[in-house]
Amino acid sequence: MPVHDDPRADQAAGGNPLARERAHLTASRAALRAMREDAEGLDIRDVTANWVNAAVLQHQIDERIKALADLAHTPLFFGRLTYLHAVGADEAEGATGDQFYIGRRHVHDADGDPMVIDWRAPVSQPFYQASKQKPMDVALRRRFGYTGGEITAYEDERLSDPAEVEQTSKLLQQEIERPRVGPMRDIVATIQPEQDEIVRSGLGGTVCVQGGPGTGKTAVGLHRVAYLLYAHRERLARTGTLVIGPNKSFLHYIEQVLPALGELEVQQATVDDLVAHVEVRGTDEAPAALVKGDARMAEVLRRAVRSHVTLPTEALMVVRGSRRWRVPSYELEEIVQELLDRDIRYGAAREALPQRIAHAVLVRMEQAGEAPDDRVQDAVARNAAVKAVVKEIWPPVDPAKLVLRLLSDADFLAVHAEGVLSDEEQKTILWAKPARSVKSAKWSAADAVLIDETADLVQRTHSLGHVVLDEAQDLSPMQYRAVGRRCTTGSATVLGDLAQGTTPWATRSWDEALMHLGKHGAVIEELTAGFRVPREVIAYASRLLPSIAPGLAEVSSVRESPGSLSVRSVREWSTLDADVVAACVESLAHEGSTGLIAADARIPALAAALEEAGLGYLGPGEETTPDTRLTLVPASLAKGLEYDYVVLDDPSAVVDGEPDERTGLRRLYVALTRAVSGLIVVHGAPLPEELTV
Repeated sequence: MPVHDDPRADQAAGGNPLARERAHLTASRAALRAMREDAEGLDIRDVTANWVNAAVLQHQIDERIKALADLAHTPLFFGRLTYLHAVGADEAEGATGDQFYIGRRHVHDADGDPMVIDWRAPVSQPFYQASKQKPMDVALRRRFGYTGGEITAYEDERLSDPAEVEQTSKLLQQEIERPRVGPMRDIVATIQPEQDEIVRSGLGGTVCVQGGPGTGKTAVGLHRVAYLLYAHRERLARTGTLVIGPNKSFLHYIEQVLPALGELEVQQATVDDLVAHVEVRGTDEAPAALVKGDARMAEVLRRAVRSHVTLPTEALMVVRGSRRWRVPSYELEEIVQELLDRDIRYGAAREALPQRIAHAVLVRMEQAGEAPDDRVQDAVARNAAVKAVVKEIWPPVDPAKLVLRLLSDADFLAVHAEGVLSDEEQKTILWAKPARSVKSAKWSAADAVLIDETADLVQRTHSLGHVVLDEAQDLSPMQYRAVGRRCTTGSATVLGDLAQGTTPWATRSWDEALMHLGKHGAVIEELTAGFRVPREVIAYASRLLPSIAPGLAEVSSVRESPGSLSVRSVREWSTLDADVVAACVESLAHEGSTGLIAADARIPALAAALEEAGLGYLGPGEETTPDTRLTLVPASLAKGLEYDYVVLDDPSAVVDGEPDERTGLRRLYVALTRAVSGLIVVHGAPLPEELTV
C-alpha cells in the first residue's frame, strides 16, 4: 500500500487529504485545550457540603486536568476508520456516523461531538483487529505518520476492496522500528491483533502471558491496565490497581506509559516495596534463599503463629455489680477450639474471642432472668477479667518478632518445621549470629517476605482490583504468595518469559506459578511474534534455548535487518576495554540509544575506560538525552530494558558471574536480546559453546 507524504500526490483526486488531516489535528488540539480550560474553570465553592468533600472533589478535578494535558510530541490521534455503515451512538461515545479518528484519549468539541475516539472504545477495536479476511464493516483504515508531533504522511488500507492486495503497513513498521531515546513509550498505535485480544480481556479473569524478547508483553500488560480502567473505571477507582516490576530501574523505564494514555492513578512498586515491614540490610546465600522462598515455609509460619494459642485450664469469673458469672474452663476450651477449627486469621480470631466469651456470660444472665442487650455484651467483652484471659489464651503476635525467633532459635524452628523441612534445610536458614532485636537484625529480602506472610496470617492483607506482575519468572513461590495476597478478591495480569529466569528459584512452569499466586483458573497466552528485536539477533540468542528452556517456542521476529549482528573477538586481553569503547563509539554514530551491557564485575573497569575516552554515560533507568545516549548496564539489571543499539562485553564473563551455568546462560540470553536495531558482541574469552553451534 502506498504511503502518501506529499499533498500534491492527492491533488488529482480532487483535494488535499494531508492538509485536511492536519487541520483536524489542529482543531482537535484546540478542543482538548478547551476541555482542559473548562476543567480548570470549575467552581466548586457552592457544590460541596463540607471541606472534606471539597478537598476530595478538588483532587479529582486536579487529576482530570492532568489527564487532559496535550503532549506536544505525542500524536493526539494515530488512525482513522471509515465504516461501510453508520455506527450507533452507544458504540461511539455519543457519535453517529461512519468516520472516526482513533487516538490516545477522547476529545470532543464545544457541542459534545467527538473529534477523537479513545482507542479503548468498542468502535476503535477494528483498528487493531480488522483485516481483508475479517473487515468488521470497515471500508478504509488510515494510519498516520508523525514527525515531532505533526502529521507528515498517511497510509490507507481498503479492507472492503477485493482488488486491493493486503500488504504489511510501512508506517506501522516504521513506528515499531523508530529509535527510542528516553523511557519506554506506549504502543497504542502499533498494537497487533493477538496483543489486542489480551489487552481487551475481561477484568474478572487472570491472564498469564508467556512472551519472548521483543514480543511486547510488558506493553501489553500496561495497555491492559489502561483498558480495564476505561471499561471498569468506577470499580477500579474503589479497589485500586498496581503494577509490580523487578526493580526501580525497570519501573522508572516504564513510568511514562500510563500517564501518556491519561491514566495517572496506577501505583508502581517492586515486590520488595510490598513487603517492606523491616529494613533489608543483609543478603542470603542461594541455598538459604531457596529454602526461605519455598512454599513450604508458609506451613512452618502457620504452625508457629498458631502455637501461641494456649487452651485454658481454669474457669473465668466475671464480676458485674453485685453479681458474679462463671464460665467453666471446658466451655472456654470449646470456644477456643471452635475458633482454631475455623482457621480464620489469628488477629480476627483474637478479636472474636472476647465477644464469644461475653456471649457465654450473657446466656447465663438470660437464664437468671436478666435481659441484657448488645451494649452489655460489649461491656462484658471489655471487662478486665475477660481481657486478661484473652491475653493469656490468645496473646498478640508481632510478625517480625516471630520470624526473628524462628531464624534464631533452633529448637523453636525444629518444633514447627518437623515433617516440613529437613534437618539440613533448617540449619541452612538459621542465622549464624542470632539478632537481639528486630531493629538490630540484618534482614534479607527473603526474610521480609516471610514477615509479610506472617503479617497476613495475623491480619488480612488489603486486596486490590487488579495487579500487573511483570518479569514474573524470577519470583520465588513465597513471593508469588505475597503478590497473590494483594489481589485475592481481584484479578491479575502475569507477564514473563521462562527462558529469562535468572534466580536460583526461577519459575519452572506457569501452572506452578499461578498455583502459588492463588489463580488456578488463569488463562495462559503465548506471544511468539517478535516486533522489536531483529531476526538475526533473536536467532543468535535462541541458540541458548535448548539449554535454558527446552521445549519453549522460539520467537519469530518479523524484522529482517541484515548487518544487525556483529560478533568480534579481540586479539589480546589488554585491548578488550578499548575495543568495547570503540564499539560504543560506533553504535553512538547511529540515531537512538546505546546500552553497554556487561557482567557486574566488569562494570568498574568499563566505567573507567569510558571516562578515560571522554564518553559520558548513564545508569540503568536514567533518562537519556540528545547529548548522553549511552547507558552502562550491569547484566543483573538489564532485564526488561531495551536500547536501539547494544554492545555486549564478554559473554563468558556474564555466564561466569552467576552461581551456576544454566542461570548464567539465561542471564546471557537476556543481555543478548536487549537490542532493537543492532548488537555488537565483543569477547576476549571463548564464547560459550552454545553460541558457537
